Amino acid sequence: MPSEPTKPTNKASPNIFGAPIATTKPASAFEERNDHPVPRLGIRGSGPYGTNKFYANFFLGNQNSPAYVHPYSLAWSKGQGSTSSWGMGISHTEASQRVYGQTQPETGAAKYFLNPIGIQSLCLSALELGSSTVLTTDSISAHSANVNLLADSKAKPLISFPLVQGMGFVTAIYHGGTPIIQSGVFFKTVTRSNKGPQPGVTKYTFSLEDGKIWHVYGYSAKGDPFDLTVINNRMAKAGKPFNGIVQVTKDPGNAESIIDAAAGAYPVGMVLSGTSSGPKGTYTFAFQKAGFSNVKLLMYALPHHYESFDDVTAKATSTIKLQTTTKGMAKAVIADSWTMIEPNMPISMGFAPWDPTKGPRDTLSDSAIKTITPVALKELSQNVDQQSNQDSMYFSGKALAKFAAICFTTNNLLKNPKLAQNGLSSLKAAFKRFATNKQQFPLYYESAWGGLVSSASYKTGNNGADFGNTFYNDHHFHYGYFIYAAAVVGYLDPSWLTLENVDYINTMVRDISNPSPFDRYFPISRNFDWYHGHSWAHGLYETLDGKDQESSSEDAMAAYAVKMWGRTIKDANMEARGNLMLSVISRSLNQYYLFTAQNKVQPENYIGNKVAGILFENKCDHTTYFGANVEYVQGIHMLPLLPSTKFTRPADFVKQEWATYFDKGRADKVEGGWKGILYGNLATVDPKTAWTFFTDKAFDPSWLDGGASLTWYQAYTAAFM
Repeated sequence: MPSEPTKPTNKASPNIFGAPIATTKPASAFEERNDHPVPRLGIRGSGPYGTNKFYANFFLGNQNSPAYVHPYSLAWSKGQGSTSSWGMGISHTEASQRVYGQTQPETGAAKYFLNPIGIQSLCLSALELGSSTVLTTDSISAHSANVNLLADSKAKPLISFPLVQGMGFVTAIYHGGTPIIQSGVFFKTVTRSNKGPQPGVTKYTFSLEDGKIWHVYGYSAKGDPFDLTVINNRMAKAGKPFNGIVQVTKDPGNAESIIDAAAGAYPVGMVLSGTSSGPKGTYTFAFQKAGFSNVKLLMYALPHHYESFDDVTAKATSTIKLQTTTKGMAKAVIADSWTMIEPNMPISMGFAPWDPTKGPRDTLSDSAIKTITPVALKELSQNVDQQSNQDSMYFSGKALAKFAAICFTTNNLLKNPKLAQNGLSSLKAAFKRFATNKQQFPLYYESAWGGLVSSASYKTGNNGADFGNTFYNDHHFHYGYFIYAAAVVGYLDPSWLTLENVDYINTMVRDISNPSPFDRYFPISRNFDWYHGHSWAHGLYETLDGKDQESSSEDAMAAYAVKMWGRTIKDANMEARGNLMLSVISRSLNQYYLFTAQNKVQPENYIGNKVAGILFENKCDHTTYFGANVEYVQGIHMLPLLPSTKFTRPADFVKQEWATYFDKGRADKVEGGWKGILYGNLATVDPKTAWTFFTDKAFDPSWLDGGASLTWYQAYTAAFM
């Protein structure tokens, strides 16, 4: 039996994000629709559009829920709030302003923490805006968007706000509007500097009643300089229309000279590139810049960025820090590009159990093979067609992935290719229903937003059908299971990799993880957010707390699936992107999602929960969308058990979490598939105890989740004994 390759078979391109997966129309099996239940409010310019991105609230619902740019949040005031402004409200919250939920008795940790919403520290507006004001967006890409305020629906933009994640200044470009600056916190003092920091730049410092300092800079390339008159403690306004830029930034203290030097330049976009050489991967944010070309950008980096900066970027990191909502302390970097390094990408990881130090563990003892083989025989006789024939892409994908893992285990670990082939034949037959798009709710390609969606909400009118797949919820979870299953099938039987089957799976990869603007059918990187270092599961629903994601482990699963599919079809760039994504996820999860006692990023009185629960852009809530049982809240960050599990869930964390919630017989009181999930997780640190559990004669099959098999649990556990 040939072993799996322990490194990529082909060499990746100099830029692993440079080439599209495909530029062709999605396969004809997908019915095309040009409509979608969610209207594209105020969007200008052609699609496809990012659906799971930080700016989405600007084109959803009432268009006035916040966009979390980090460290600032922006919201269209829309005549509301303490200012009654029609401009753009700017907010930044400190750690001292957080609100905490009640203390949980078993851990002493707060049930949730959130940041207050609706504080209008400063609003950038114009005299001409009022009740007819319209908000539009354009230039929408993966990490940036342009938001415009118009006096009415027939007018041209009066103010434009280029938004880029991490921007150090909120920049407003005035196109002939008369600037107004308002505050719901109230001005204490407003001071105009005698000399601007750059030629032609006017600077004001606003000291607010909450004790915070904000600097405002104005520059006009043509016409009169930026000049404000303070009307009262809520408003300052210019005397005449203004063509130029106004920039706002908060001073965290002892930062004025650095901020002054960065005024006048602003980002309008970001281009991502990356490299892969052996286990070392890098990724670079090249910011597209406007304003003063000789001034370097001030951009804020999150903890997982500055922990992995290359030497040049590390040297450009300043002492300026600002608190973020759910991502710890951001640091200001004075540079037009950043490069991050991931030195230990899991390139040797395949389908077999894998350890970060020992690599693949693909050899089982004879006695383990003897124990597991009859289990595999029994499970492969189950009806995969029936189990996968569901009205949910999520549950169907989990069923296919479960059988794919059994087939691999039987073939490679149990060394029984004949039995594996029998199972594989049934799996391929079941897969055909989906590859020909004949499942209960076939997928549509819809061109309104640009993506592959379930027809469920179109046909039923239920916007929550299949977890909101039609509305772009959870695509990386749903399609990730299919991509993983296909990677296994194609590995075990390369003849299955027909043009049709490859195109079908590649269309799913394009939907969740398109690397390139040259693919005009799908947005770039719908789910994975290269700024945050993890994905967002939340689709086209307006939400005050921003995008969110529950299952960090299914996020890792999607990256692992992309890596393995890339390997199976010998697409070296896709495999490299999967390896890099998995590495970045591992780094960011252990800062923001999975907490050891040593975690210094999340609030001290929250890390006792051990997991974030649901992580939003503005809050963390130690719960799930389907219940608050502790096995749900912790377990949703464990499933599915994969070769990548030990990479993203380090042993120290697993041990601490087990001691907090599940040791001393507590795991045995858990019911249903969650019990198997808990013990599968335990196998990563205590395989002997897990093996005893999974091989017990009294083992109840109801302890297996719909995406899990006893064959894989036993084989995974045996591999580490």
